[in-house]
Amino acid sequence: MQEKARASAVVFRPHVKTHKTIEGARLQHGGNFGPITVSTLAEAEFFAGGGFRDITYAVPIAPEKLDRAAALASRIDRLNLLIDSEMALRAMEQRGYPFEVFLKIDCGYHRAGVSPDSPDSLALARAMMRSPTIRFHGILTHAGHSYHARNTDDVRRIAAEEAGCLTRFRALDEELGFLVRSAGSTPTASVVERFTEVDEVRPGNYIFYDAFQTAIGSCRAEDVAVSVLATVIGSYPERRCAIIDAGALALSKDLGPDHIDPDVSFGIVCDLDLEPLPVRLTSLSQEHGKLEGIAHLPVGTKVRIIPNHSCLTAAMFDRYHVIENNECVAEWKPTRGW
Repeated sequence: MQEKARASAVVFRPHVKTHKTIEGARLQHGGNFGPITVSTLAEAEFFAGGGFRDITYAVPIAPEKLDRAAALASRIDRLNLLIDSEMALRAMEQRGYPFEVFLKIDCGYHRAGVSPDSPDSLALARAMMRSPTIRFHGILTHAGHSYHARNTDDVRRIAAEEAGCLTRFRALDEELGFLVRSAGSTPTASVVERFTEVDEVRPGNYIFYDAFQTAIGSCRAEDVAVSVLATVIGSYPERRCAIIDAGALALSKDLGPDHIDPDVSFGIVCDLDLEPLPVRLTSLSQEHGKLEGIAHLPVGTKVRIIPNHSCLTAAMFDRYHVIENNECVAEWKPTRGW
């Protein structure tokens, strides 16, 4: 991904919320300290403390967090904040700190951001540009709806929309031509050969991938780099089922790509060599997972679960065991909190 960004002549600003570790962020930058994207101020503070100096907090900021953001911004080279409303702009101006600010653009996900086609959005951009306080740095979007794609053709279409809406918005006023165009989602970043109509990219989930990304064509099954080790703690051959010690607090209750497979389970159950087993993980309670479809898995059997959503699953744990050549070579400890 880093090489693709370099070949496309765009800034590489990977999201680090999937793993939340210094080691993972440095891995994304080839061992170095480069620009990153975070989803909480706690993450931003953690990575700043770990040596990262250029950080985008890619969630519209709550006004009550501006003092905390200003304190962090004063410690590093750049902290980019995100807004999508005039009220947020006014709150920043009242705070009086010269924040670096991006305007969030909705490219079709409809979670957050202003419409690229609304006159009100252009008016907000002009107000940001003329603000005596903030520094209007760029426009940012996220094609989260690419997760609803059914195949790579769908993802490529969404990737074109993701980049194109930024260019279209910037062209509404020639005075906006200086703005950085920032885009990023793992599906769109994975399927395109080169990044076009953007100035920086922010994929994140790709560092691990997961069962969902495999299903929609972002990656191959062998590209997934995360699994949850679990143990069979109950075996019931007469019911063709077993219980493992990994429930919702180990795997999350993300159903995965049920728009592709209505019978999708809560992860792909594999043996210790990551070969899929003929069994489905059909239900989760807090600390139990139910496996169905296999005659007998003895108590004590170890399995590895490829999660549907690696970001949510990784957030359940206080450490990751890094496996290389079937040996544990390191432990990474992620940050937590908001």
